[in-house]
This record gives sequence, C-alpha cells and structure tokens, in this order.
Amino acid sequence: MAEKLKLYGFNNLTKALSFNIYDVCYAKTEREQQDYIAYIDEQYNSERLTTILTNLTDMIGATVLNISKQDYEPQGASVTILIAERPVPGETQVAHLDKSHVTVHTYPEYHPETCLATFRVDIDVATCGEITPLSTLDYLISSFDSDIITMDYRVRGFTRDMNGQKLFMDHPVASIQDYIDPITLRRYDAVDINVYSANLFHTRMMLKDIDLQNYLFKTDVYELPPMVRLEIMNNIRREMIEIFSGRNIY
Repeated sequence: MAEKLKLYGFNNLTKALSFNIYDVCYAKTEREQQDYIAYIDEQYNSERLTTILTNLTDMIGATVLNISKQDYEPQGASVTILIAERPVPGETQVAHLDKSHVTVHTYPEYHPETCLATFRVDIDVATCGEITPLSTLDYLISSFDSDIITMDYRVRGFTRDMNGQKLFMDHPVASIQDYIDPITLRRYDAVDINVYSANLFHTRMMLKDIDLQNYLFKTDVYELPPMVRLEIMNNIRREMIEIFSGRNIY
C-alpha cells in the first residue's frame, strides 16, 4: 500500500495464506525410500523450519511472541509461531494484533508401486491488521524444492474508514501470481481459481521441465537403461499431474 488507509479504530481484517508444496523423488528400493525420508526429515527438521518461519515473520514486518516446535517419530515436524505487528515508536499498538500466527507441518510418504516418495510441506500464515503475507511467496518457494505448489489467500472480516463505511479489503488483489517473481513463474505452469466476491484467491503451480537426475535418490541417471529412464519420467510426470489436478487421473 502506497498510503495507509485512515480508519476508524484499528484494522481487524484477517488475512490468511495457505501454502502447500510437494517435492517428488524416485527411490527404487524400500531401503532407498526409508533413506530418502530420513534425509528429508533431517533437512527440514523443526530447527530449520523455525529459521524459515522467523525469517518470514521478519519479512512481513512482525514480531515473534512465542515459538512452539516439535519433531515426530517416525517422521515429520511442526512449528507454530505466535506473532504481533512490530512495535513502531510513536504509534499505538493494539493487543488484538497478537492473535496472528505462522505454522508449518511436514508430511513425508512414499508410493509402494511406482517407487516415488513425496514430501509435502503445509504453511499457514494468519495475520490481523495491515500485515499482508503475500510478499513472502518468493522466499517460501525458494526455501523448498517445489515441484507442485498450491496457494490459497483469503481476506475475512471488515474494518471501517473515518466515515464508518465498511472496508472488506484494504489492498488490491487480482491474482496471487502478481506477487511472485516473473522469473519464478516462467518455470511453472500456473492456473488461478478466484472468487472475487468472497475475497478468495487460489493458485496452482507445477514445474514445467523435469531433469531426471534431480529426482533420483542415490542413483546416477546414466546407470539406468533408456527405457527405465522413460518409465521413471512418465511415473514422475503422472504423479505431479495428479497432485496438481487434485484427483486421480491415471
């Protein structure tokens, strides 16, 4: 926002961003699948996820009030951070703003037939007031190996201007894609499903180009016969298309 809206009272609009990423990998044997999940579990443990979320909190101009984090057995991790709008000298802060929060959860799993392992990360950012989490999307996308991404942004509630007129939005939004770097967008196929009357915005993204080596765990691509490479590529692409579409196709 170029200029702050003049409001009667405080801004109590609630802005919720739900960000889900999927990383797909080929692990041939059960041991490789277990090793992949163990690797992912170590790479994205609660300590690293806490660092990502605290950086995100700083980016949106908020202050960390409390952190709760947990690693799980056999796999997975969760982090929840209670945040407040960052205090600014000379301005009055309203306690209602400390109801904002950021959460992240991880879900590693694997397919028993196609030898594909999938790592899912769910991030939810709920803010109240002027803080808008959309500016963090490029950071989140770059923080994970993002093959498929689904994002939902919703603005709920209302605030009032100085004349008492209700305001159901305090910033213009046409598409979530407008908040993602064009260089990043060129790497993905993206589709929007927006309900403007409800201030609800949904975007799905799927990586366009697949470099098979990036999807092999502890295997060199040149060790595989051409037909095996083709089969693996087809399985990866089918898995990604079904996740992107949100339904079973093949």
